[in-house]
Amino acid sequence: MPLHFIADLPPGMWHDMLVPDLSIAEKMLRPLFVYVFLVVGLRVAGKRELAQLNPFDLIVLLTLSNTVQNAIIGNDNSVSGGLIGAATLLALNYVVVRLVHRSKKLQHLVEGRQDMLIKNGQIRQDHLARELITPADLRAAALKQGITSLKDVEECVLEPTGSLAFIEKKPTHDMIQHNEVMAALEEMRKEIAALRSAGSPAAVPSPQH
Repeated sequence: MPLHFIADLPPGMWHDMLVPDLSIAEKMLRPLFVYVFLVVGLRVAGKRELAQLNPFDLIVLLTLSNTVQNAIIGNDNSVSGGLIGAATLLALNYVVVRLVHRSKKLQHLVEGRQDMLIKNGQIRQDHLARELITPADLRAAALKQGITSLKDVEECVLEPTGSLAFIEKKPTHDMIQHNEVMAALEEMRKEIAALRSAGSPAAVPSPQH
């Protein structure tokens, strides 16, 4: 870049870019408060918000960032102010993740626990109501994973991260034996039908007199 180009820049530009309008302490406290609020808010709102089961959940997550933007940066549009806020969020998240990883109790407190929505092939309506998930939401989530019907699901677990884990039903030993017998009978039927389609046995010629 030519040096004369830098010299021609407005003198106040560097000040606006590098000198934050807020104190460093405030720039660090604002992201901290917003971070804690979002962690608690998403914990209270439930895991379905993270699962994004319908367009409304997606809209909420998309608008959250714009809603809290001014709360994080205030009236400061400087580059250094933004970097301080971003660094605070990254450092805070690193500390929280490390603490949660080391403590199961803290993990359950912050993230919550698993919730089994389908058990032994039966949909647990009370658990769906507690998580604010409708059967239609559950069917749509199953369809995304290639499961066409909830009747084929043995278990469904809503993870603390908001993901839904489906376990399909496995055929029992009796069902496997039944299917093998039915397959053998079907094969025999086809063989008998093939013999019949070949025609009746040729007539034995009568002896010549």
